[in-house]
Amino acid sequence: MRVFVVSPYHGGSHAAWAEGWARHSSHELHLLTMDARFWKWRMFGAATTLALEAERLVGEFGPPDAVVATDMLDLPGFLGRARRVLGDPVSILYMHENQLTYPLAEGAAEDLTYAFINWQSMEAADATWWNSAFHRDEVLRSLPVLLGRFPDHRHGDLLAAVADRMEVMPVGVEVDDLPMGPKDGPPVILWNHRWEYDKDPAAFLAALEAVDDLEWGLALCGERFATLPSELDVVVDRFSERLVHDGYADRATYASLLGRSLVAVSTARQEFFGISVVEAAAAGAAVLLPDRLAYPEVIPDAFHPDVLYTDEHDLAHRLRGLLVDAVETAQGARTLAEEVRSRYGWASLAPSYDEALAEIVAGRNP
Repeated sequence: MRVFVVSPYHGGSHAAWAEGWARHSSHELHLLTMDARFWKWRMFGAATTLALEAERLVGEFGPPDAVVATDMLDLPGFLGRARRVLGDPVSILYMHENQLTYPLAEGAAEDLTYAFINWQSMEAADATWWNSAFHRDEVLRSLPVLLGRFPDHRHGDLLAAVADRMEVMPVGVEVDDLPMGPKDGPPVILWNHRWEYDKDPAAFLAALEAVDDLEWGLALCGERFATLPSELDVVVDRFSERLVHDGYADRATYASLLGRSLVAVSTARQEFFGISVVEAAAAGAAVLLPDRLAYPEVIPDAFHPDVLYTDEHDLAHRLRGLLVDAVETAQGARTLAEEVRSRYGWASLAPSYDEALAEIVAGRNP
């Protein structure tokens, strides 16, 4: 089966997902991508740009049986622009995030345009796949509010049918190159999240300051953009002598850092899956995560008491305990690593993706 995977904002988890599935799929996947920048422009302009790329791919490989697009695409705009060469393939929307419930940056004005592009894409798709049930359910609660704000023909009668075409498909993770090596030397605390406001770097800084009397190293390898939160400079200045890594890490360096880290911390205020957390856990790092968002779903129930914290005070207390008992921490983390590898490794998930896609195509073309 030939599949066009359309990824207009191709970076971070979007790129890891698309490229990981392409490597492990039994289908013939072709990626149509653009750089991960100017996200608002991507949601407007990528439909035309990538429709032209689709024309080129059809000329080279033939038309696709299915189009799988991420949430940063105006899907009906793409399908309409490329209709002469695409024909009528099955279309699936994969929701990494959404613009209905994504928290606004401080001082940012609300703009319903991008949320409505998400809605139009869901409605046009033959199926919408979600990275977590938490994400799906949050959007389903918000859609009636969004649509109710328009003056007439509000599409409320379409909601039930769109919801019936939704399915949870967790993000697959590349785990084969992630070492579960020995945690030698001073314990390393890892931050491997985007440096943006919604990841709450101020809470991370507070946690580090709470354990400043202990011996540990610090690895900072989260994705960075042109505008950075001020807390990054504070962390780098305050803990410069503890840094074992600061900045971009290629895949080999990143895998090595994951294997070396004793504990990975998240303080996120927005998270619909958490691929960086899954990667850290798969490499044998203990993880400390807030008891909210998608984390209780992503982490198996048996590990909740050790992994999920309630507030910043609880985070600091748990972080101290993990650092003090480093040997025990590393041993305990291996059990979670094995479970995470089994649950989210592409070897397990790619066949599920392939089968789900094949069923949808077969249903459209009996």
